[in-house]
Amino acid sequence: MEANHWRQEKERLERVRKKLQANIAELEPEVAGLSDQATDIRKRFWEEVTINTSTYEDFEESFYSINQQSAILAERERGHKLLMQQWKNMNRLLPSPYFGRIDFKEDGLGPSEQVYIGVSSFLNEDGLSFLVYDWRTPIASLYYDCSPGPASYVTPSGAIEGTMELKRQYQIHNGQIRNMFDASETIGDELLQQVLGKGADSQMKSIVATIQKEQNAIIRNDTSRMLIVQGAAGSGKTSAALQRVAYLLYKHRQSIKADQIVLFSPNTMFASYISTVLPELGEENMQQTTFQEYLDYWLGDSLQPEDPFNQMEYVLTAQGEPGYKARLQGMTYKSSEAFLLDLQSYGVWLGQKGMRFNGIRFRNRNLITAEQMRTKFYAYERSLPLFNRVALMQEWLLNELASLERREREAPWVEEELSYLDSDQYAEAFGMLHKEKELFDLTEHFTSVREKLSNKRREDEGDFEFASKEEELLRRRVVKESFKPLRKAVKKFLFVDIKGIYEQLFKGEAAYRERTNRAELPDQWSDICKQTKERLDQQQLFYEDATPYLYLKELIEGVRTNTEIRHIFVDEGQDYSSFQYVYLKKLFPRARMTVLGDFGQAIFMQATSLDAPDSPLVRLFGKDETSLIRLLRSYRSTREIVEFTRSMLPGGEEIAPFDRRGRKPLLARLNGREKRDAQIAADIASLIAEGYDSIAVITKTAAESRDVHESLRIHGVEALQLITKETMDFNKGVMVIPVYLAKGVEFDAVLVCDVSLDAYGRDNERKLLYTACTRAMHRLHLYTTGDWSPFVRALSADLYEQAAN
Repeated sequence: MEANHWRQEKERLERVRKKLQANIAELEPEVAGLSDQATDIRKRFWEEVTINTSTYEDFEESFYSINQQSAILAERERGHKLLMQQWKNMNRLLPSPYFGRIDFKEDGLGPSEQVYIGVSSFLNEDGLSFLVYDWRTPIASLYYDCSPGPASYVTPSGAIEGTMELKRQYQIHNGQIRNMFDASETIGDELLQQVLGKGADSQMKSIVATIQKEQNAIIRNDTSRMLIVQGAAGSGKTSAALQRVAYLLYKHRQSIKADQIVLFSPNTMFASYISTVLPELGEENMQQTTFQEYLDYWLGDSLQPEDPFNQMEYVLTAQGEPGYKARLQGMTYKSSEAFLLDLQSYGVWLGQKGMRFNGIRFRNRNLITAEQMRTKFYAYERSLPLFNRVALMQEWLLNELASLERREREAPWVEEELSYLDSDQYAEAFGMLHKEKELFDLTEHFTSVREKLSNKRREDEGDFEFASKEEELLRRRVVKESFKPLRKAVKKFLFVDIKGIYEQLFKGEAAYRERTNRAELPDQWSDICKQTKERLDQQQLFYEDATPYLYLKELIEGVRTNTEIRHIFVDEGQDYSSFQYVYLKKLFPRARMTVLGDFGQAIFMQATSLDAPDSPLVRLFGKDETSLIRLLRSYRSTREIVEFTRSMLPGGEEIAPFDRRGRKPLLARLNGREKRDAQIAADIASLIAEGYDSIAVITKTAAESRDVHESLRIHGVEALQLITKETMDFNKGVMVIPVYLAKGVEFDAVLVCDVSLDAYGRDNERKLLYTACTRAMHRLHLYTTGDWSPFVRALSADLYEQAAN
């Protein structure tokens, strides 16, 4: 690039930085001042308000006084928040104000406009012209989507046509231009090479400077109710999704807030890994959870659900156990749309017969029996949905309990309970009585409460009436407290025996066919029924039963919908069942859904194909409301690693590696585990010496991780982390981790410690091995002490190197 271009760009950068520094300095006192004002108002809040409830007028005046102070405080805090956001944005821009520039000449207008693009906008002093455009503005889409020449972008008022005369990319660090490229493509290879060549970090970073055209299509899609992203490992699916969240919060800032967006992560460690991306872009983090956490919350203490990782451990380690085949068939069938239809049919059957209830007992006697409930339930109009009839039942039960509670006040046990009341309970009764009658002063009579109750002779008729009323209130209070758990249980629908209703579905093949109209069942159905009932008897649920159980529960009790959530993001979407997707749509009926995944990494039994024409995801919202974007270019790994890993998958030739060179994967076959672990320890030391500080030793199972961790520790590997499903934070360093917990994250170097025929010999383990290998950015080592896995043996020998024995 010509010297005068460098000079002009450096001069402009310096001008922009000086204006940023001036604005920051000007805002700082104002930001601090508003903060101090808000703090002072909070401290003096109650000093400025006089609470007086003596009369209605006094109460009204107190109410308006509180509201006025609250409004002043809210306004100060709003102002402080806006100024603080501006101040933070400018501080965020200062080290690197922009990363791109386009010169665009709009058709029919004068000279071209120079558009500099950064992570947020920065206006000139006039408040009208932009020194820096936010990357999410409509005009900035030109930078990501177009090459120099005819170009257009879409605004709320329509498309703008014109000509892009220049596209320039910058690397600016600490206020200095380090590199500058004029590009004909979206992002020049030079910039990507430098970004991708860096080491892995403990937290995912923003990619706004290197967004590719296909990723931009994901980010700015604002029309589809269902957006499916099927992307190869390392194609930037999750990164694009997080930039999409930032884009939605920017474009719809008047109508969508961060807490109206929910991301379902694969595990809690992954949530830590991505937690800094949105704050980097000046946005608040959306809500994050895992599907397992959601199941745990709604099942509560009633049943303990298995988690998907324990299910995976069973699949990987229990091949020789009795009932293994039946369990696998159960996992597949209970995750299917067929089972969903079965539960709907079962709901219809329950509308006619078969509902089960829990009787209500009190002090070792039946108040309302299950049979009484059943009779009442089937007396309602049978055309009503189940949940409507259950709601009517709930109302009837609460009325019955109210009637029974009144009668219970005269029961002998109540008088006995009165003698055990403490002073606080007596005082509460006195307070209630005083409010009703306004006859006695609480302070004067409190000390003599107990004497009044025991003194049967009253000289004053008013005293006698007071004592009588007092005892009535105390009886009412005692019985009300005793009945409180019963009322609470009815409000929580505990009178419905959901566990029994779900269990009776698995009485046997004939019963199942009758209740669901299902013609074809898995050939191991009797064993599936036995396993399900045994688990329920232990107050537990298989993972594959948890979502169906909640679905049935909501067919009966009514759906707990959340209409506030506007967007749902599902990462590692291939690991969710079609049943789970239907359930999510029912829970969040107003939400649009973005599903990200890679069927090449579908390692769980309930896996769903994302890009099949008849995918359940397409049926969920319909073809017209669904968009599918496929990402085939892999950026995470070197070309050599991508060429090695894609060869493991049928159809893997579609995956295109980014042309970043490195060493071929290294295969090491050793004689015995002791030598293998010694070699892994030596390789870790060499990789650390080369400067790699994010190294993963990937195992197949949690038990293997524990064994390898202990062995490597004995072999002298220091600061070694063992990652389990309970691990909350993702940190740099050397770690031992099961493959199913490594999904979604990346490492400088990956060492797969056992790639033998025994470990990865079955066809359903192919994707497991592929997932492990695709975590590597720069270096990949594979080890075995026996015969190699067939998925490695089938690879061309020119795709890897072999270590000397």
